[in-house]
Amino acid sequence: METSEQLIARVTREVLAALEAEGGWETVETESHGWRARTVFADGEVLTAQVAPAEADSPSAASPQAIARWIDHTLLKPEATAQQIVQLCAEAREYHFASVCVNPWYVRLAADLLSDVDDVEVCTVVGFPLGATLPQVKAYETWQALADGATEIDMVINIGALKSKRYDAVARDIYAVVQVAHAAQAIVKVIIEAAALTQEEKIAACLLAQQAGADFVKTSTGFGPGGATEEDVALMRAVVGPEMGVKAAGGIRSYAKAKAMIEAGANRIGASAGVKIVAEAQQHEA
Repeated sequence: METSEQLIARVTREVLAALEAEGGWETVETESHGWRARTVFADGEVLTAQVAPAEADSPSAASPQAIARWIDHTLLKPEATAQQIVQLCAEAREYHFASVCVNPWYVRLAADLLSDVDDVEVCTVVGFPLGATLPQVKAYETWQALADGATEIDMVINIGALKSKRYDAVARDIYAVVQVAHAAQAIVKVIIEAAALTQEEKIAACLLAQQAGADFVKTSTGFGPGGATEEDVALMRAVVGPEMGVKAAGGIRSYAKAKAMIEAGANRIGASAGVKIVAEAQQHEA
């Protein structure tokens, strides 16, 4: 039976070989893990993920007084009202969450409400929640969100293409969003919907996000068959290494759960229960 390390190594070889076979991707450098490689896309650009936020390296980042800075304060329900977004942004201002994460319709409102706040980003979702829209549509959706004031993009991969082992299609889908977002100095988090994937598919999804130059991999939409698990977070961190971010999202409603995700390897938490998590953290400290 394969160990986790052997499984990651095997899937990595298969994914990189498939990308090169499809054309447009060329392995140019093997890094210290022995099986991880940088690649060159068709236009000759070397793709590398940006370094995760500095607080990811801090051992005190999961402490009660710091937990808010790890949270994307989230409201993505389709029935969300403008007044609820106003409340979400007020809470983010008060607690200094890393970002507010809202649907594209509310990006401009959130950006306006937080225009005078330096430490709260505006995050939105692209291709959400199914991931089955075309790359061109995701790229345009990203452009419009950035124009409206978003600074972070959480995109959903093409899950069906991944399960069909159309790795080149998945990578180009991610790359279409990365190109647009990085041109505006925005970061990209790639939602792999881990609960819908096998172990091999989770590894492949993380590798493809890394090869396409994304900044984070993210566990879940919150609308899929399940949310974040510590096991998935640990696997994702093992695949992407320390140079990428890992965001845990879906079903994280307590400080204990958030802390467990951070200990498993996450350096961003997506949660609609951000205020509750901070309150519990303060009680824990007391």
